[in-house]
Amino acid sequence: QVQMVESGGGLVQPGGSLNLSCVASGNIFRVNTMGWYRRAPGKQRDVVAISISGGSTNYADSVKGRFTISRDSAKNTVSLQMNSLKPEDTAVYYCSFSDYYGRIYWGRGTQVTVSS
Repeated sequence: QVQMVESGGGLVQPGGSLNLSCVASGNIFRVNTMGWYRRAPGKQRDVVAISISGGSTNYADSVKGRFTISRDSAKNTVSLQMNSLKPEDTAVYYCSFSDYYGRIYWGRGTQVTVSS
């Protein structure tokens, strides 16, 4: 069984920063991608940033230059540094891992609210 736990969400003012973390534990091996997704109120869940085994990363256009994803494959952790936050970044943020066997794992989400 695999557990995914996110942390680091909260309330921040526009222009502020937050760092989200996600750790996977249990029977998870050969992780390929580690990523962050978000679901804003009334919208579908969208990709924010993905880190692919081997070093490449991809970001949604709306967060490029503001968010940075980093991973520690040995510890099965992934982080998302979010700077210059905007009200439109308000959402529930989910981490997700996929392994080389085609399995996908999701965390339960952490709320990020950007408001003055």
